[in-house]
Amino acid sequence: MIYLEKIVKYYGQGEARTEVLRGIDLVIERGEFLAIMGPSGSGKSTLMNIIGCLDRPSSGTYRYETRRIDRLSLDQRAWFRRYMLGFVFQGYNLLKKTTALENVEMPLIYHGIPAAERRRRAVEALKSVGLANRLTYEPGELSGGQQQRVAIARAIVNDPSLLLADEPTGNLDTATSVEIMKLLTSLHESGNTIIMVTHEEDIAAYASRVIHLRDGMIERDHTNVH
Repeated sequence: MIYLEKIVKYYGQGEARTEVLRGIDLVIERGEFLAIMGPSGSGKSTLMNIIGCLDRPSSGTYRYETRRIDRLSLDQRAWFRRYMLGFVFQGYNLLKKTTALENVEMPLIYHGIPAAERRRRAVEALKSVGLANRLTYEPGELSGGQQQRVAIARAIVNDPSLLLADEPTGNLDTATSVEIMKLLTSLHESGNTIIMVTHEEDIAAYASRVIHLRDGMIERDHTNVH
């Protein structure tokens, strides 16, 4: 599904050049649940941003199935993000003074989906994350865990091919983190491909596979046994 070959990412030039990724080779199969771990500065967020088309590699090859993603134009990358990917962020990124239902509908508006169909799909997405009774609640009326569930519903409402989660439990307490990870596990078991950045071993344990980055390179790559 995803093929990364000799991915390098650097910033600056000459003596000011800083290499963040130093030749990443990685294959991610459809249906995997991959956790990316590593200390601060290891390159895990940069790698996630490249996979999510929020950044592009300085050199190397990024293929999504047979398509060369590293060669896409700005507009093509935006299309790829919109139609193929779903994003879940640590900070939820929900619109304030907007209901849970309206937040989840937002990606469908960009797709030009008619209002009645938008509502139906958004309601179904919120039901799937256990928030059928919170459709009209605004973010300020929801707990952190409920806000993250809304964010997950928004990420999956377009039925993306790939779900990217960047520290999805970073702002949550332990009990709520477990709830969110059980939800992500359920989505994975339903066939979703998930890539997650985390710095917590107990959160990475939910994934089917874990890679550890250090100094911009893959230090370890192992499969979790559940």
